[in-house]
Amino acid sequence: MSWFDFDWVDAFSDRAFGGNGCAVVHGGAELPEDVCTAYVRETSLVECTFTGPSDVAEIRVRYFLASKEIPFAGHPTIATVAAMRSRGLVEGDALTLETGAGIVSIRLNGDEIEMTQVAPKFGNPVPVDLVAAAISLPEDAIISPPQFVSTGLPFCITVLRDHEALRAAQLDLEALRKVAAKAGFSGTDMAEPFLVTMKGATNAGDTFSRLLMAPPSPPEDPFTGSATGSMAAYLWKYGLMPKDSFIAEQGHDMGRPGQAVVTRVGPPDAMTGIKVAGRGHVLMRGQVDLPETTQ
Repeated sequence: MSWFDFDWVDAFSDRAFGGNGCAVVHGGAELPEDVCTAYVRETSLVECTFTGPSDVAEIRVRYFLASKEIPFAGHPTIATVAAMRSRGLVEGDALTLETGAGIVSIRLNGDEIEMTQVAPKFGNPVPVDLVAAAISLPEDAIISPPQFVSTGLPFCITVLRDHEALRAAQLDLEALRKVAAKAGFSGTDMAEPFLVTMKGATNAGDTFSRLLMAPPSPPEDPFTGSATGSMAAYLWKYGLMPKDSFIAEQGHDMGRPGQAVVTRVGPPDAMTGIKVAGRGHVLMRGQVDLPETTQ
């Protein structure tokens, strides 16, 4: 057993209990996957990060769901940098992170943390009927062809007609398995549609989103930074977002309001990256005693 320092950070929020929580385990990047996923389940959070030294960047970051390791995630990136900065581990206004999706550049603008996600990759469209069934909505609630998009992690971007449809959506796990199979995924985790409407939750916002999640994750993600980047790329590619930079909102109906500023890098038909910026509030910190294995 070894003791590790950790910080619990509410990302995409500047206050306690807003945005999306993430526990950052400093120096834990060498821990095995089964220990890391068990720790995520122990916290009941969606994701946690484990940091360590890097030969190609300032820090290495590993990202874990309750079920497996993933190459990248947005709100844990904001949380990790906020945690490091709160401990005096960040010098200057820029740094780089080694992730499973490549090198992620970070810039600090006052309290705001801006990450540049990698250039978007667009997958095949997903039949509307499959996606509608997976979110328990009629097909006409979806106003643009659903499609998997990745800026480090793939999401099925699904544009809904209004907030009423957004709030009515419910995940159907059996139907979700058909979406996952269509996309070539072995399981349902990471196949959940990222739902977005073209109106903010508040007057300040431009979009309002939800991500309903399959077990063993919690039922809904309060704020999804990686999906926000993919969603923004989709909106720009198909001419649905006229602004070069906009405010994305999520989590308000969960009582965990979160907000990000999203900025396009490059023209809509040749994007080289997506900038997603937000704040992080360190809620608590301490030490955790983690074993070398769960066996």
